[in-house]
Amino acid sequence: MDIDFVFLALGLAAFFAGFVDSIVGGGGLIQLPVLFTAFPTTAPATLFGTNKLASIVGTSSAALQYSRRVAIPWRVAGPGAVAALVGSWYGAKAVAYLDPSILRPLILVLLVLVAAYTFMRKELGAVSNEPEHGRRSAALALAIGGVIGFYDGFFGPGTGSFLIFLFIRLLGMDFLRASVSAKILNVSTNLAAIAFFAGNVELMWKLAAVMAACNLCGSVLGSRMALKHGTGFVRRMFLGVVLVLIARLTYDTFFR
Repeated sequence: MDIDFVFLALGLAAFFAGFVDSIVGGGGLIQLPVLFTAFPTTAPATLFGTNKLASIVGTSSAALQYSRRVAIPWRVAGPGAVAALVGSWYGAKAVAYLDPSILRPLILVLLVLVAAYTFMRKELGAVSNEPEHGRRSAALALAIGGVIGFYDGFFGPGTGSFLIFLFIRLLGMDFLRASVSAKILNVSTNLAAIAFFAGNVELMWKLAAVMAACNLCGSVLGSRMALKHGTGFVRRMFLGVVLVLIARLTYDTFFR
């Protein structure tokens, strides 16, 4: 396969991944399959690490874009980011001992429940019902960050969607506040995974740089659209991404 065509295809995939990921997460749904198709004989850990390198630039940009218009709830995002950093590191390490595919059926069930609950509760995330964040919120954020961080390091699909849903359901945020908080935690999980993979496997740095630039462009466009169109737009994108995740995991679990 011509290397220029590979770079072009992966650059386009990274652009669309950055666009989707900046709004509701799920960019890995786009980037990873293209990476595995382009490099079928490359070690999965190398491709996972390269994907993280490309993603972190767009995720960081999205967090910055949101922070200019949406106040970041640092009493929640701060503890959650620390827990996510630790959880993601140990999740990445766990890949050496367990097969991540064992989680597919469980994650599929959880995503179906998340989609059904969000669809039935039209008011969910429409407005912020946040309490004054104190110790209880910090404890919840630590738990969310630790569990979802481990999941992201270990398996990954739907990380952003799970974070957004939990921030809305457990901490009363609207979709925009939940999305910016999820971005802060996603930066932490990506950092931890990159640190682990960079120290243990060979990464494709040149390709990652090209994909990161394209991911950044998509992320800027996506975050601007989310801020312009508000929580209703983010909610629709959230449901769309969750449904695509369900379809993908159903195929991987039962038909592959």
